[in-house]
Amino acid sequence: MNHGTDSSRDPSFRDPSFHGPSFRGLSSRDPASRAAPGPLSHQAVGTALSLLVALWTTFMLTRVVLAGIAWHDLDRDPSSLLAAFVHGAVLDALAAAAAASIALAFGALVHRGPPDSALRRLSRASGFALLLAAAGFVAVAELLFWDEFDARFNFIAVDYLIYTVEVVGNIRESYPLPWLLAAVAAFGLGAALLRERVWPSRVGAAWPWRERIVVASFALVAAAIAGSGAMRLGAAIEDHPALRANVRNQELARNGPVGFVAAFRDNALSFRHFYPTLDEARVARLAGPWPKAPRPSTPDLRPVSTDRAAARPRPRHVIVVQVESLSADFLGVFGDARGLTPNLDRLAGQGLLFTQMYAIGTRTVRGLEALSTGLPPLPGQSLVRRPRIEGLQTLGAALRGHGLDAAFLYGGYGYFDNMNAYFSANGYRVRDRSDIPAAKVGFANIWGIADEYLFDEAIDWMDRATADGRGQLLHLMTTSNHRPYTYPEQRIDLPSGSGRAGAVKYTDWAIGRFIARARARPWFGDTLFVIVADHCASVAGKTRIPPSRYHIPALLYAPAHIAPGRVSTLASQIDLVPTILGRLGLDGAERFFGQDLLGPAVRERAYLANYQEIGLLTPGRDGTRDLVVLAPPRRVSQYRIDADGSPHPVPVDPDKAGQAIAEYQLADDLVREGRYRSEGSGDVTAAARASSRVGGRS
Repeated sequence: MNHGTDSSRDPSFRDPSFHGPSFRGLSSRDPASRAAPGPLSHQAVGTALSLLVALWTTFMLTRVVLAGIAWHDLDRDPSSLLAAFVHGAVLDALAAAAAASIALAFGALVHRGPPDSALRRLSRASGFALLLAAAGFVAVAELLFWDEFDARFNFIAVDYLIYTVEVVGNIRESYPLPWLLAAVAAFGLGAALLRERVWPSRVGAAWPWRERIVVASFALVAAAIAGSGAMRLGAAIEDHPALRANVRNQELARNGPVGFVAAFRDNALSFRHFYPTLDEARVARLAGPWPKAPRPSTPDLRPVSTDRAAARPRPRHVIVVQVESLSADFLGVFGDARGLTPNLDRLAGQGLLFTQMYAIGTRTVRGLEALSTGLPPLPGQSLVRRPRIEGLQTLGAALRGHGLDAAFLYGGYGYFDNMNAYFSANGYRVRDRSDIPAAKVGFANIWGIADEYLFDEAIDWMDRATADGRGQLLHLMTTSNHRPYTYPEQRIDLPSGSGRAGAVKYTDWAIGRFIARARARPWFGDTLFVIVADHCASVAGKTRIPPSRYHIPALLYAPAHIAPGRVSTLASQIDLVPTILGRLGLDGAERFFGQDLLGPAVRERAYLANYQEIGLLTPGRDGTRDLVVLAPPRRVSQYRIDADGSPHPVPVDPDKAGQAIAEYQLADDLVREGRYRSEGSGDVTAAARASSRVGGRS
């Protein structure tokens, strides 16, 4: 006998154990939909576990794609590849676990329990889709970053996060951004739908507040443990025996988000805390007292050898042309057969070419630092990016002390990388893209105006600045040889946006045009042109600091003052600062860390660095070179660099290691203790700041 309604047949009946259909719209007749959710089906737990699996899968797929992109550069020995993927899989799992634990803590605190509704189901699915879309966005960003820098997220990624306008603009102009964003959105939506099919999201009863707090506390502790483990494991990659031989395999084993957090944490490094040090007496013995003993002044240039320089009158003006990403191997004089640099090759034959010049770093700010301060690269941020760095001993400040004017001219916006603030605080007037009238600019991209228009501005600047008879220093920084590699059409035979080769050839064309226009000016005969790169186009190699990827062109061109020739001395960008002072016949070179490459008793060495490692390259035996690398925590390693650039780990030579430590320790002491200051730095800086408001912006 039936005394009531059969609840199992009444569609209006809502079983308390049933918490509504999933996002898929499960039928209420489905038995699974009426069952009370178990502990793992609870919404907060289920979301966290789903996120763990999804993130781990995304991280691993990213690694597979990167392995495919870098396949020819990887050490394909099975043990090394296996180590990269196993190490990476564990690192990915820890990173995913940290993120999932944070999600669990959040879910435990905000979960409200039933009743469920279509709006809440849509909200949950949308939230999960957004989380996975964000993970997909990070994966795409990693692929683009790898394409640009041959590395996972590192110190550069942290820096670039500050300059979103330029970076997003660069991506928009270089890649099909709408398609990339559509792919990311599709990835997030697909992951959410797959999750609802495999592991439906259902609302369980809300936990009491005491349980919420307990679960959230345990989840946050788990996140801290997983995150700390990921940081430690990421830092241990370089010490893995199977990964030491090839830096690409090391990068493959890394995790991008973990690398980003580590770089954010470590971007400022204390030399004395993280690097090996020596006692002060030994530093003074190996690196010498400071300041260095001054060179006796001579009325004429001192010829060092027949292939270097001849005694000529002194120039009165200096124009430094610092070229974006110009590797030495782009030039015909260094063996390139593509004919990309006919103008630079011609100038190299007419001027003084330094055939063994090395950049100190891998970023533009490092090149600017070297050509202004003449200091070795200190770990962490470049001096250009550091706060409260003013009144430094710079080329601009030194020349101002001798009555010359100094200016920095940049084709982009000088707030990027703190350029305007740095130069205006250290003896230079500054002028950037915002100061150049739009009517004078025929082409620009996200990074700046095309190089030909920068050089036109330089011509106008020199015309105005030399009218009063004062000597001038004008430091230019180009931008065209940078992704997206776009420039005005009909200038060269390679189409705009076709790649790096076209950008190099366009910049070479613009330099040739600049020199031709300058030759017609009255100040040309009294001007020393210094053409040098800021860094190389790529720094990827089998070691953290591959010297061949730091080799750059550098030449002095002043037909009325410097005889053509070649200098084969192993040298650093920082040596150009005292070399310029020497060519002008001015004293003060002893107050710079670099050395006059045309002076007596020149010591061959080059300073190289990436973001944490700093190295000293010196001549070795039988045509080889020795590279000592200092790295945190207090590690020293050494490589023999063969004539073809191949690196080979060798036992550390205590004498060479001691020399490297002493020189970097001295440089750090000079900056940290405020001893690397210009004479009368307050007056020089104030004068530069005042004059910067006349011809440009500070």
